[in-house]
Amino acid sequence: MDMQGMDHGMAMAPKSSHNCSMMMNHKRHGMMHMTFYWGKDALILFDDFPAGKTNMYVLALFVVFLMSVLIELLSHTRFIKPGSNRVAACLIQTVLHALRIGLAYLVMLALMSFNGGVFLVAVLGHALGFFVSTSAFKKSHQLDEPYDLPPMAC
Repeated sequence: MDMQGMDHGMAMAPKSSHNCSMMMNHKRHGMMHMTFYWGKDALILFDDFPAGKTNMYVLALFVVFLMSVLIELLSHTRFIKPGSNRVAACLIQTVLHALRIGLAYLVMLALMSFNGGVFLVAVLGHALGFFVSTSAFKKSHQLDEPYDLPPMAC
């Protein structure tokens, strides 16, 4: 039986433009790193950022550092005074919690670039934020007490 001229419902699907654009993007950006590497040629949080430019890479590192410091400050600082309105205090705590979690997710996404510099500034930012919020500006009698890490609750 000759099957060359028969159509059996197995027509080739047209090539989608989505696949073509994915291939072009992959070629344009090169290989995505899955291990730590050093260098300014990283994509951090946004497409084409920092785009291999040294000044933009330094800016990206600075932003990740500031976000890490702010996460620690939000985690270890009490913003609500005793005796405050419960509803207002709850709303403030909720907003601060959402801000802290949002920043933490952004730092996590930046770390997924697997860039060694991003990793180092994130760790240093968390360390500095922890130092500033827990020990640097405490009164001397408060430092004599043993300090243990507080729970991560607001």
